[in-house]
Amino acid sequence: MLNIQSHVSLKSYNTFGIDANARYWVEVNSEEDLQTVLQLNDFIDQPKLILGGGSNVLLCHDFDGLVVKMNIQGIDVTREDADHVYITAGAGVNWHELVLFCVGRGYAGMENLSLIPGTVGAAPMQNIGAYGVELEQVFESLTAIHVMTSEKKIFTHTDCAFGYRESVFKRELKGQYIITSVTFQLNKRPIFHTRYGAIQETLTEMGITDETLSIKAISDAVIRIRRSKLPDPAQIGNAGSFFKNPEIPEDQFNRLKVAYPALPGYPIDDTIVKVPAGWLIEQAGWKGYRSGDAGVHAKQALVLVNYDKATGDEIMALARKVQQSVLETFGITISPEVNVI
Repeated sequence: MLNIQSHVSLKSYNTFGIDANARYWVEVNSEEDLQTVLQLNDFIDQPKLILGGGSNVLLCHDFDGLVVKMNIQGIDVTREDADHVYITAGAGVNWHELVLFCVGRGYAGMENLSLIPGTVGAAPMQNIGAYGVELEQVFESLTAIHVMTSEKKIFTHTDCAFGYRESVFKRELKGQYIITSVTFQLNKRPIFHTRYGAIQETLTEMGITDETLSIKAISDAVIRIRRSKLPDPAQIGNAGSFFKNPEIPEDQFNRLKVAYPALPGYPIDDTIVKVPAGWLIEQAGWKGYRSGDAGVHAKQALVLVNYDKATGDEIMALARKVQQSVLETFGITISPEVNVI
């Protein structure tokens, strides 16, 4: 039975802890629930906001429409072959719980994506990634419901048109589909990714050698790193990394490297280099900055935080100041990866 409520506070449903309200609110536990909601005459023309874990959203005002909380659960092994296992998970499944499910069963590919906040349904939308691995590397397909027609559609890897923190659902099909489940292709024989960030150093500190290396060890290392650098949203409101790491031309990177010899860079191809946004923000002097209850985290400059009662507008105003400062200092534009509502 659907329970559509009015004037619901969203403070506990977004990890920034922003105090905003939804005009209407409903939780859906199945594709059928979702299709029913979308077909209700009272809500066909209402604006809709889809919420998973609320970990990638900044609410700058009340939402004058219908907020749909995706709570579709279930993790199932749907098929396997000699090399792969295919896992289908509901859109409302907690992402980290899915990773632990796979790691615990020896299904390889997601271990570097441990402890990323949010839900399964939101993960393909921005092609989540961390420590040298992106979701598209383990993605097989997804199921989504069209907002206007309520028809179900299967999207393949090609259909999703993944990019860096991008997909077709953030571009051409933005607002047109709601993801209900995702199928992943995991490896029976692991391919270890340990060179990005501090993974190798952390594995060494943990006493892990080449002989004892496993996907669980990598997952444990990533969890240790993330907990040491990133604030717990239950303690300090935040949405994790606020900005994307910019990709710049190699010649621009080489010029900056002369002026800033410590500038890190990760080649994307022969002409493009990815630069850590957190390093740029820190060098521009923003790490640990605070204005009222809006701030830049003291341990990780990539994370903007709400210390208590900051509004979405105050967080966004700070974000713009950081963007302008980085542009003036380095000539590099950094863009939010958080969805600003």
